[in-house]
Amino acid sequence: MTYSIDFRKKVLDIKEREKISFEKVSKRFGIGKNTVFVWSKNILPLKNRNRAPTKISIDKLKEDVSQYSDAYQYERAERLGVSKSGIQKALKRLNITYKKSYKTFEGKKRRKIKISE
Repeated sequence: MTYSIDFRKKVLDIKEREKISFEKVSKRFGIGKNTVFVWSKNILPLKNRNRAPTKISIDKLKEDVSQYSDAYQYERAERLGVSKSGIQKALKRLNITYKKSYKTFEGKKRRKIKISE
C-alpha cells in the first residue's frame, strides 16, 4: 500500500517538530518504524522494483511443455539449464498446471452404501 506524499510529509514534520524517535512516530500513526526511516531518506514512492530478467525463455518453455507433456519439473530444469524453482515460477506465470483427471481413477471408485431404516 502506498501512502500519499502529504501523509509522509505530515509524519516527518511531526517527527522534526516534536523531536521524537522513529519508533514513537510509527506507533502514533500506526505504521512501521522502518517505513518512517525510509521516508526520511527519500519521501517519494518507488515506481517499480528492479528485477533481473528471467533466465528462462518463455517460447522455449512452451515448446518443451508441448513436446514433453508428462515430464517432471526437475527434468525440464535439466533440459533448459535452470533451477527447479525457476521452472515452477515460470509455469505459474504461464498458468500451466498439472492436475490428475478423475478418469484415471474411474475403475477404483468407492461405492456409497445407503442403509435403509
